[in-house]
Amino acid sequence: MEGKHQAKGIAILRIVVGIVFMMHGGQKLFVMGIGHFSATLHQLGIPLPHLFGLIVTLVELFGGLAMLLGLFTGWAAALLACDMLVALFRVHLRNGFFLPTGFEYALTLLAANVAIFLTGPGSLTSRRREWP
Repeated sequence: MEGKHQAKGIAILRIVVGIVFMMHGGQKLFVMGIGHFSATLHQLGIPLPHLFGLIVTLVELFGGLAMLLGLFTGWAAALLACDMLVALFRVHLRNGFFLPTGFEYALTLLAANVAIFLTGPGSLTSRRREWP
């Protein structure tokens, strides 16, 4: 019984994480705009800010969609974990632990993606694992 509930719990985590990243990617694309997000990356000293702004936006939008649907979850979780690792070290770590500018949220999303990467997508999808 425990394994059955564990797989459902991971699936719920994957779906929620997918929604969160889809919304953030959509915000960057449709609300902020790539130009504004790229300017923020430039201020943070990220090289090739327009290219990486586009990459981050697409990873969040389509990686979130993949997580939501349970498709390519290993790849999506790995890319989204990298996204959060950069956000953690380049943006939030210097601001302390607590929100609104601290690293607690980025750390939580990093941990969630690592957990999904390690466990697979959960029980609400036809595939158990897609990544070693």
